[in-house]
Amino acid sequence: MKKLTAAIPLAFLLFFGCKEAPERPYNNGINIIPAPAELVQNEGSFNLNSSTRISADSILNPITDYFCAKIQKSTGYSLDRKEAASDVITLSIDTALNVPSKEGYTLKVTSDKVDIVGKSAQGVFYGMQTLMQLLPAEIESQTVVDDIAWKIPAVTVRDYPRFPYRGMMLDVTRHYNDLDFIKKQIDLLAMFKINRFHWHLTDDQLWTIEIKRYPELTTIGSVRNEQDGTVHKGCFTQEQVKELVAYANERFVEVIPEIELPGHALAALSAYPQYSCTGGPFTHRVVWGVEPDVYCAGNDATFEFLQNVLTEVAPLFTSPYIHIGGDECPKDRWIECPKCQARMRAEGLKTPFELQSYFVQRIEKHVNSLGKSIIGWDEILEGGIAPSATIMSWRGLEGGITAARAGHDVIMSPGDWLYLDKYQGAAEVEPVAIGGYLTPEKTYSFDPVPAELNEQEAKHIIGVQANIWTEYMYEPGAPEYFIYPRIFALAEIGWTPLAVKDYDDFERRIDNALVRLDGHDVNYHIPMPEGPLSDRMVFTDSLRLGFGNTRDYPMVYTLDGTTPDKTSSRYTDTLCFDADTTLKIATLLPSGKTSRIRTIEIVKESLMPAMKAESTPGMLMKETTGLYLDTTAMKDAKWSDPVVVNEFVKTRVESTDYKTPWVKVYEGYFEVPESGVYTVTTDQYVLYIDGRPVIVNDGKVATRHLLNKKTIALESGKHRFTLIVNNRNAGGWPYTWSKATFFYKSPSQTEFTDVSNTTITH
Repeated sequence: MKKLTAAIPLAFLLFFGCKEAPERPYNNGINIIPAPAELVQNEGSFNLNSSTRISADSILNPITDYFCAKIQKSTGYSLDRKEAASDVITLSIDTALNVPSKEGYTLKVTSDKVDIVGKSAQGVFYGMQTLMQLLPAEIESQTVVDDIAWKIPAVTVRDYPRFPYRGMMLDVTRHYNDLDFIKKQIDLLAMFKINRFHWHLTDDQLWTIEIKRYPELTTIGSVRNEQDGTVHKGCFTQEQVKELVAYANERFVEVIPEIELPGHALAALSAYPQYSCTGGPFTHRVVWGVEPDVYCAGNDATFEFLQNVLTEVAPLFTSPYIHIGGDECPKDRWIECPKCQARMRAEGLKTPFELQSYFVQRIEKHVNSLGKSIIGWDEILEGGIAPSATIMSWRGLEGGITAARAGHDVIMSPGDWLYLDKYQGAAEVEPVAIGGYLTPEKTYSFDPVPAELNEQEAKHIIGVQANIWTEYMYEPGAPEYFIYPRIFALAEIGWTPLAVKDYDDFERRIDNALVRLDGHDVNYHIPMPEGPLSDRMVFTDSLRLGFGNTRDYPMVYTLDGTTPDKTSSRYTDTLCFDADTTLKIATLLPSGKTSRIRTIEIVKESLMPAMKAESTPGMLMKETTGLYLDTTAMKDAKWSDPVVVNEFVKTRVESTDYKTPWVKVYEGYFEVPESGVYTVTTDQYVLYIDGRPVIVNDGKVATRHLLNKKTIALESGKHRFTLIVNNRNAGGWPYTWSKATFFYKSPSQTEFTDVSNTTITH
C-alpha cells in the first residue's frame, strides 16, 4: 500500500485498475482537490453499482439527498436508503472523532463498503465530496454516462482543514451576475471545500441589495447609465438574498455581505446625496478607479442612514460577520467639509485617518448590537483599529501582520497572489484584465502565515480568500474564466497541510477537476497558444512561428481554415511558411477539449516604400468636440483647421476628462531605422500607416495593456501616420487614460519604441 505523508506526494500514488484508463487518462491516480491531510491507498476498489445502498443517520438526510441526486444524474443509479453488511455507503457523525476541526472526517473504502464519519454534519459533507472525487470525473455529469466503471480506490483517509476560513469574494457591482450564476458558484465552491462566499454588494458603480426603508437604493442606486447610452443594472431582492443564504447553508458555505463604507459609496449617494459632504447631485461612477465623493463623517444623519441599512441587512444573513469595506476612502471631501472638521474638533481627532477610525468604530458598535462582528479591508487599521474587527489584508502581508500582533483575527487576501482578476497568460491572447500576471502556480505558492509571526500571533491567521473584481468581466458568466482553475489553488492553500502540498501533482490533478467542471458547463480558462504577438503576421520572404502555453499542454493546428480538434495535426516544432496561409491553433487538454481557437492570418507583403520628399518638424492636429462612438460618426464632425503641434495631448490630466468628450486627429511622419517587418501597437482609437488602417480599436472595450498588435512591412525611412485620439469612455476605461501615442518594434529590437520619443515631422 501507499501512504500520503509529507515525504510521499500524491503523484506517487499507484493508479487503481479500471477499464476506462486508456481512454480517460485524466482519471488516472488520486485526484482529490484539496489534497487530504492523510491518505493511505490500499489494494482493491469499491464498485458503485445499481445495487449499492446508502445508510445514514436521519439528521444527515439532507446530505444523503444531495449526493444521491448527483449520483443518479450521472450513473442512473437510485441508491436504496437502507443498512446493509456490504455494497453500502455509510454516513455517521461522531463528535468525539479524533480530528482537530468540526469540519474533519474519516473515510475508509474497502471492496465491500464505504464508511464516512464526520465530526459534524459538515465533516460528513466534506467526506462525501472526497468520495465523489475518488470516482471518475464524469460523476459530475448532468446526464447518464453508461460507458464507464464507477470504481472507487480502496483508501483510508483522515482529513481536516488547515484554516477555518476559506473564501471567495465576488463583486457584482461593476458587472452584475444573477442569482442562478451565484448558486452555481456556491455548488462549485462546496465541491472543493471552500466554505465562505463574500458578496460585494455595494460600490461606486452599483448598489445591488434591496433596502425597503430606502427604495431609491433600488430604483436609482442599482441602475447605471453608461456614457454610450446603454444601461447596466441589477439588484437582489431580500427574498432572493434569503434564498441564496439558505441554498449556501445547505452546502455549508457561509455567505458574508459587504456594505461598503465610508468610501466606494457613489451609487448610494446618487440616490441619497444628502449623506455626502457636498450634497450632490451625483450619478454613478461609470469609470473604474476611486471616487472622491464619500459618506459625510460629520453628519449624524449619515450614520442613521447606514445603521438603518445594516439593521435590514443583518437578519438576511446567518453569518456572524458583516464586511464593512473601509478601503480606498479619499479624505479630500472631509478636509473641505465644515461638518467633518467640526466632528474632528469635537472628538479630539488630529487626522482624517483618525476620523475614518471614528467612522468605522461607530458603525462597529451598531453591527455588534445586531449580534454581528465586522470584517474590514486593511485600511481600517489606519487611525486606530476597531476593537473587535477582523482584518482582511489585501495590500500585502503587512496589514495582516500588524493586526495579528495586535491580537486581531486576520484573513489573508493579498493582491499579488489572490486577486483573480489578473492575466493568466500573455495579454495578446487573453481577454482584457485589470493587469498583472497570476498563474495557478504563483497562487499555489502562497503561505498565509508570515514567517515574521510567532506561534501565538500566527493563531490569529484564520484563513485565506481569493477576490474576483469584475471591472473587466463584461459578459454574464465571464468571472468563471478568471476563477477557474486558480480557485483550486486557493482551496488547497486553505485546506491542505503545508507538508503535503506539491505543485507538480496539483497541476496533474487540475486536469481531472476541469472535466468535473465540464459537468457544470463552466467557462474555465484553458491556456492559449502564445508566441506570435499578432494575429496578422506579415513576411516578405518566409516566416517561422513558434508556440507554447503556460502549462505545457499539447497544441493542435490546421492550415486549411478548418477548426482544429483532437484529431488535427499536433504542434511539435516551429512552423514555416512561404505563402499566404490561415493558421488555426489551439491548446489541447487531456480530455480532448480545446482552448479558444487562435486564428493567425499569415500574409506575404512587399515593403511599404518610404517617403522621399523633405518634411518639417512637428505634426498636424485637428480636433472636434462631442461624443463619437465610432469612426463612422466622425465623418459628419465639424473639424477645426489643422495646426502644427510638437507633441500628443497629455493624458490622465483634468483637460482630458472623459465627461467632456472630444476627438483629436494627428498626422505626420515617423522614421524607421531599417527595412523589414515591424510590430506596431497603440491603445488609442485608430492608427493608420501610409493610409492603411493598422490598429483599429474602434468598438472595443477597455483598450489598454497594448493588447492589439499588428505587423507591417516597412522600408527604412519616413512613413506617414494618422492617429485618432477619441476622448470617450469605453467599458469603464477612457481612451485618454492610456498614453496618446503609438509604438513600433523593428525586426532587430527587443523592446518597443514610443513614437512620441522620436522626431516627428509633417
